[in-house]
Amino acid sequence: MAEIRLKNIAHSYMPAPAGEQDYALKPMDHIWEDGSAYALLGPSGCGKTTLLNIISGLLRPSDGHILFDGDDVTGRDTAHRNIAQVFQFPVIYDTMSVRANLAFPLKNRGMDAGAVQARVEEVAALLDLTDRLDERAAGLTADAKQIISLGRGLVRTDVSAILFDEPLTVIDPHLKWQIRSKLKDLHRQFAHTMVYVTHDQTEALTFADKVVVMNEGRVLQVGTPDELFERPAHTFVGYFIGSPGMNFINATVDGTIAHIGEQTLTLQNVGASGPLQIGIRPEFLTLQDSDADGIDCTVQSVEDLGRHRIVRVEVAGQGVTVLMPEGKPIPSGTARLVFDPKHTLFYRDDYLVEGAA
Repeated sequence: MAEIRLKNIAHSYMPAPAGEQDYALKPMDHIWEDGSAYALLGPSGCGKTTLLNIISGLLRPSDGHILFDGDDVTGRDTAHRNIAQVFQFPVIYDTMSVRANLAFPLKNRGMDAGAVQARVEEVAALLDLTDRLDERAAGLTADAKQIISLGRGLVRTDVSAILFDEPLTVIDPHLKWQIRSKLKDLHRQFAHTMVYVTHDQTEALTFADKVVVMNEGRVLQVGTPDELFERPAHTFVGYFIGSPGMNFINATVDGTIAHIGEQTLTLQNVGASGPLQIGIRPEFLTLQDSDADGIDCTVQSVEDLGRHRIVRVEVAGQGVTVLMPEGKPIPSGTARLVFDPKHTLFYRDDYLVEGAA
C-alpha cells in the first residue's frame, strides 16, 4: 500500500487555459493516507473521475505532482504505478472462466501457481463466487461480471492502491448493500489504500473512512461522515449530504440577534455579524405552538414517510424543511419554528464561519 500525495494538482482539457475558469480540476493539495478508505463524492461532472484518472496515470495533470510514498510518479503510466482499478462497467475476458479471470492479474506477474490458486479461492469465497469459478464468464449476468471485475481489482495484494470508479452502477439495487459491506470487510482485512468514486452519498458514507466532497472541480471538504453531517464546511456540502439536506436561511446578524425578514431570533456566541446564512439541518428544527421561543412560520405541506414526516414551511419568503418524528403533533397554519442552538451554524459567501455557533 502507499501514501498518495497530490501537490498543487490541477487539470484543464484546453491546450492553453487562460484562467481558473478553464480548469476542470481546480488546484488542490491532498494526502491519501496509507491503508485508508476514501470516497470521492459529488454530482456528475464535478471532476471526480478526472481526479481518479490522474491518480491512476490514465491522465497526466496540467499542473502539479503526484507522489506515491514520496516518489514522484507524475510522468509514469498506469502500469508503472502498481495500481488496480475497477471501472463503472465490467472489464473481464468473456472467453475465460471466472477462475481464469481472477487469476490473470496474478499469472501476468509471474506468481507461483499454488499461490495463485490459493489467492483466487480466497477472493472468490469473499465475493460468493466459489460455486461459479469454473463457469465461462460470457454466460453470466452483468451483475456477476461486475463482481468478477471487483475480484480482479482485489486479487492482488501488492498494489499501491485500489481505485473504484462508480463500480456499482450496473449492480442490481438489492445487491448493492451486500457488495458495499464486502468491500468494507475486505478493507478491514487487508488494509488496502482505497479510493471510491461515487455520486451516491449512501455509498460514500457507508464505505469510506473519510469522504472527499467535490463540486465544480474543487474539493470543498474532507472529513468523516460525522464531520460532514455535523459541521459542513460549505453550503454545498450541507445541502448534498443528508436527506433532506441542510437548510440555509438568509439573515442579518447584529451581535446576538439575527434579523430574518421582519422577525428576530436570539443567538449565542455567533462571533460574526452582517449578512449571513443560518445553516441548520431539518433534524434540529422543531415546530411548536405559538408561545414557544423561535420565529413564526407557515406550514405549507407534510410528507409522511412512516418513521418520520417531512414538513415544508415558509419563513420570510424562504422555504425551510423540518423533520418531525412520527406521533409528534404538527401545528396547522402558523407555527413557531424552534432552533437547536447546539446545531445552528453560520455561513458567509457559502463558507462556514469558523468558531460561530
